[in-house]
Amino acid sequence: MTERSGRSGTSRMVDVVRLIFIALLATAGFEIAIRTGESTTYRVLLGAFLGAAVGFVLGGIFGRLTASTVTGIEKELRRRSAADIAMGVAGVLVAFAISFLITMPILLTLPPIASWPVTIFVYLVLGWLGYRVASTRQEDLYALMGLKPRTIGRGSVDVNVIDTSVLIDGRIVDLAATGFLEGTFLIHNGVLAELQRIADSSDAGRRGRGRRGLDNLARLRKDSRIDVALIEEEGYGDVDAALVRLARERGATLVTADVNLAKVAEAVSVPVRSINALAAALRQPVAPGDQLRVRLVKEGREHGQAVGYLEDGTMVVVEEASDMMGSDVTVEVTNMLQTPSGRMVFASLRA
Repeated sequence: MTERSGRSGTSRMVDVVRLIFIALLATAGFEIAIRTGESTTYRVLLGAFLGAAVGFVLGGIFGRLTASTVTGIEKELRRRSAADIAMGVAGVLVAFAISFLITMPILLTLPPIASWPVTIFVYLVLGWLGYRVASTRQEDLYALMGLKPRTIGRGSVDVNVIDTSVLIDGRIVDLAATGFLEGTFLIHNGVLAELQRIADSSDAGRRGRGRRGLDNLARLRKDSRIDVALIEEEGYGDVDAALVRLARERGATLVTADVNLAKVAEAVSVPVRSINALAAALRQPVAPGDQLRVRLVKEGREHGQAVGYLEDGTMVVVEEASDMMGSDVTVEVTNMLQTPSGRMVFASLRA
């Protein structure tokens, strides 16, 4: 439904621009026919017809260009927060003010044929420079004013940069389906290329993970509650660095299951949503002295140890229980070890 409405809107815009060109050039053809020779009915109609025909062709070309430009601007504005847009507009206004001061002496001293091209060039260059500087340094500029950009105009729309590890992990699909994650999901073309390389691997395990990541991406694109946008960037280099840079430039949050990438993002003040951290926070609370019921499924690293798992995937290492493999036992928690990838529980058989 969204794609159809977008296409119909684009088609209407092309038709409107085409009609404007037809009307203008038909009028121009009519005037040319009247002013350049004998004003016969044939000449007037021919001039208007030729003008309308040229307007039909040029209107279609300029209409498509206009529709493409407007659509691109609309998509870009949807991906950016209100704070980004506000600072970008402020940068353009400041640049225009500086351009006015620079070009006034030029307009007063040079002839119009020389001064106007220079003036337009200065406005375009400084306007673009002002927008880029204000957008890329917006956090520092807001800090100078005592404001926090992430609390300004964010509304209910979140912008998330999605990492390769999250797509392979797959839990992001369930988080999006339940509404814990929503808004716009930015997929860098480096992530897509990385998934493709993994899916084309000769190793069966890697190939399966790559295909699972591509399948999860396809499932996200079908979810009507989120907007998935592909970000094209040439010469991006390292994918992880490109994701951190993208999140910082767009005022977005990086969603990852990679512990090291999360640390890098936090080091440069980029907000991070860690799938592993969320899973750890939702796990059943366990403390020394608690009693658990687990099924022992394999031997541990040390002699006499046996390993079981809680329902949330937490590993439970039970001392002196190797002879009870395959049994459901009641154990008492003696210690816990928190690791970057999760937690490990140590326990002993209940007497």
